[in-house]
Amino acid sequence: MSDTNKSVSTTEGSGPQTTGRTLVFNILRYNPQEAGDKPRMVRYEVPEAPNMTIFIALNYIREKLEPSLQFDFVCRAGICGSCGMVINGRPDLACRTLTTKFPDGEITLMPLPAFKLIGDLSVNTGEFMRKVAERVESWIHSDEAEHPHLDVLEERMDPDTADEIYELDRCIECGCCISACGTMRMRDEFLGARGFMNVARFMADPRDERTDEEWYEILGDDDGVFGCMSLLGCEDSCPKDLPHQTKIAYLRRRMVKA
Repeated sequence: MSDTNKSVSTTEGSGPQTTGRTLVFNILRYNPQEAGDKPRMVRYEVPEAPNMTIFIALNYIREKLEPSLQFDFVCRAGICGSCGMVINGRPDLACRTLTTKFPDGEITLMPLPAFKLIGDLSVNTGEFMRKVAERVESWIHSDEAEHPHLDVLEERMDPDTADEIYELDRCIECGCCISACGTMRMRDEFLGARGFMNVARFMADPRDERTDEEWYEILGDDDGVFGCMSLLGCEDSCPKDLPHQTKIAYLRRRMVKA
């Protein structure tokens, strides 16, 4: 791989305020849609601004240095999950990672593995997430859901149960847990932490009438919860701090009983 050096100079007082520190970004560049293009690491120098995030720095690079740089973002608030990428070897969100986290000022950015590469730091997480949703059938399975009574009030739910469902529904489908999973490297059909959290969410929902025997058909093999090697990269990398470890253990107990 070859390095390309690109930098920009600023004149004191003529531009935005900086911390006086120059950040060095090493970014994987590769466009699979462009014939003949090859993966390479490109070096960029960025003047650090107060409270700068990786996302802000990437926008600076695209506006000032490299207009063709590809990366994804929508909300800029750690909610949409679009800006997931590998930051110094760890999957995380660019919009919530401060550059002050890196004392030496050198940052390496790579696209999330386990997903189809669109270009540079942009990957297609949607294809995988849709596949998981279809496999888990991520909707309420009940006679009432299939034949709703519009003139009948919905049954009340226990507050603790509602809180548990809400907690599991906080997943933003950023793909960090999938990219941190060792089993995903070995099994293309592995359900992964995202799928497990989805199953746990519907198991907790009293409105869903699926039995453990039905869930076993989804989870009860090496492509399901028994394929997890318990490395817990998902727990370590989840930007929303979801209880992956607890729920994977819970699902295993349920499936052993089933």
